[in-house]
Amino acid sequence: MSRDDRRAYLALAVLALPTMLIFLDITVLYLALPHLSADLGASGTQQLWITDSYAFLMAGSLITMGRIGDRFGRRRVLLWGAGTFGVASLLAAFAPSPELLIVARGVLGVAGAAILPSTLALITTLFRDSRRLSTAIALWTTAMMAGVAFGPVIGGVLISHLWWGAVFLIGLPVVGLLLATGPRLLPEVRGAGQDRLDPASVVLSLATILPAVWGLKELARAGWRPGPVVALMLGAAFALTFVRRQRRLRFPLLDLRLLASPLVSGALLIGLLVAGVQSGTSLLAVQHLQLVEGLSPARAGLWLLPPAIALVIGMNLTPLLARRVHPARILAGGAVIALIGQLVLTRVPATGSTGVVVCGLCVAYLGVSPVGPLVNGLVLANVPPGRSASAASLPSTGGELGVALGIAAMGSIAMLVYRRELHVPPGVSAGPVQEGLVAAGSVAGGLPGPAALELLTAAREAFTASLTVVSAVNALICAAIAVLALKMLHTPYPSEHAARQDRRNS
Repeated sequence: MSRDDRRAYLALAVLALPTMLIFLDITVLYLALPHLSADLGASGTQQLWITDSYAFLMAGSLITMGRIGDRFGRRRVLLWGAGTFGVASLLAAFAPSPELLIVARGVLGVAGAAILPSTLALITTLFRDSRRLSTAIALWTTAMMAGVAFGPVIGGVLISHLWWGAVFLIGLPVVGLLLATGPRLLPEVRGAGQDRLDPASVVLSLATILPAVWGLKELARAGWRPGPVVALMLGAAFALTFVRRQRRLRFPLLDLRLLASPLVSGALLIGLLVAGVQSGTSLLAVQHLQLVEGLSPARAGLWLLPPAIALVIGMNLTPLLARRVHPARILAGGAVIALIGQLVLTRVPATGSTGVVVCGLCVAYLGVSPVGPLVNGLVLANVPPGRSASAASLPSTGGELGVALGIAAMGSIAMLVYRRELHVPPGVSAGPVQEGLVAAGSVAGGLPGPAALELLTAAREAFTASLTVVSAVNALICAAIAVLALKMLHTPYPSEHAARQDRRNS
């Protein structure tokens, strides 16, 4: 290996670490949520905002940050995002209130949006050879999915030995490494300078997402009231305005022509749906291990190692399998495997369910493991070269939006089922208990022994019912993903052999 190659792979390692950190910050909070909620007094709605404000603001800012990177330089935007990420991590770790923690998580999301597209754009600059570029992108995707998978494990270990704020401090060494080595290892890359950022499109994109999220959360909390319904209608109206504006602009924030190909749009839709299923399942399963099974954060994290390993193994086997099997069939088969895993989770009992939960997660994670490598490959292989920079941000945007939608939608469904199935013992105020299992535990702490046990048993059974219902919904989504993969991704996929044959003919 030449000196330039060693330098490129060293730079890849520096870029892979913040990529893993960005996605780790989504799931590392799962095990910390009960602890910080009890410490800060966060309500059920505030807990949802704490978990998914990060992912929603990242999803809404990814394309905008990609445009800014094109104009001002990818390395510059990457380093700015890393510095901001470090400062926001400190604010989140020592936040004295749920409101400040929500704000800090939002800033983390915007900073993450500055980092993510810059890493992939710099990788395409570091590796010009197509074979090495494919390997580098696979490693980048592995880092991304490893962050999602190992977040709960790392969070569990930290919470067991430190306090909940420690989960936000794990990014500081990575940020320091990137700021120290980035200026020397990473090249500066700028676009042609022709694209102009449209501020109105940026505002419209956020105006589309935020009212929709708030409306969904309020529907879960307060039911069908005028406020949430109006918010959802406003989000839909802003979405239509955004689409119409993009079609008129010479330099749109989102080039809608990229979505004209069924391969591109189908791959992005599958990526969004899988991200939603995986994030919603993980959130509830992790809380079930802690709040229902009573596992410590460290033990819950260790029990989550097998699903994480299954995900990483399946993801690294995907490129080998794709040389022999069409990606549409791989994705469809994986969706069927994930469906089986979700069906296992619908059989989770209220007590003694650790083995069932872990088994279901292993099967479900293995089923979704091909999505990361294949969706990125399908999108980048089926857009014109002149649009590759814009296309590179689309899978990440869809994935981030899918994670946030999954947490919001599945969390909202779980809350509705929990409240419907919860039977509050006589003499206990139903209001606080209906905020969630953490709140039920706090109320039970002030009750006599038999009444406390009755309340906790009822709350755990209601939470288990919410997990089984969400798993059933996710199973239906997995079936839809399998059909989508076979219907929309059935066209020929360019293999390496075909690419070599094309080069010989040219």
